[in-house]
Amino acid sequence: MQKKLRILIVEDEVAIREGLIDVFIYHGYDVDFSGDGAEGLTKAQTGQFDLVLLDVMLPSLNGFEICNQIRQHDPEQAIIMLTAKSSDEDIIEGLSLGADDYVAKPFSVAQLVLRVQSVLRRSHKVANQNQQIQLADDLVIDCQNFSGNKGSESLSFTSREIDILQYLQANSERPVSRDELLNKVWGYAKDADLETRTVDIHIAKLRRKIESDPSQPSYLTTVRGAGYRLLV
Repeated sequence: MQKKLRILIVEDEVAIREGLIDVFIYHGYDVDFSGDGAEGLTKAQTGQFDLVLLDVMLPSLNGFEICNQIRQHDPEQAIIMLTAKSSDEDIIEGLSLGADDYVAKPFSVAQLVLRVQSVLRRSHKVANQNQQIQLADDLVIDCQNFSGNKGSESLSFTSREIDILQYLQANSERPVSRDELLNKVWGYAKDADLETRTVDIHIAKLRRKIESDPSQPSYLTTVRGAGYRLLV
């Protein structure tokens, strides 16, 4: 019998939390939960969960702090954040801290389940890709250890960022569209009707790490009307 995937739901609104628990149990997941930020972080750091579904506004410790601490402890942990629909700042901060994706409240349950399935599907793939990306003599990325060096500066990456870089490297002869990245890196179906800025925000975060001048990228470039290209 196949082992159930485990989801941790950290959400303080009782009605939303109980609804999410019911939904994911119905879809075959093993679910644990917390309504408190500090307790949620303690549970998340046990490493027992395949995915953490994390609200932003929580008592004792907010979702941003939890996401940041999880990432420092485990760069591979799959995280989806629940954000306020009207707050671009929440979305940008959550993704910048290392969340794999976000879902804005109020959300469609069907779309949330789709995003959870996609993030889990991608996180459980073992990619047959190069373990090192060298963009310059002094800019080397160690994909296996989620780290790198830019001159004397040490870099750290999330697993999602490494996935993006590896996919762009494998297709470096051409630009890769935003929709293709959503399909191949995030695992969303090609015909999925999703409103998300997650690709753009991840690209911006990567540029801040690897580029000398993120506003004029030399390695992770934009091809107008076509997508992104990694120059290796």
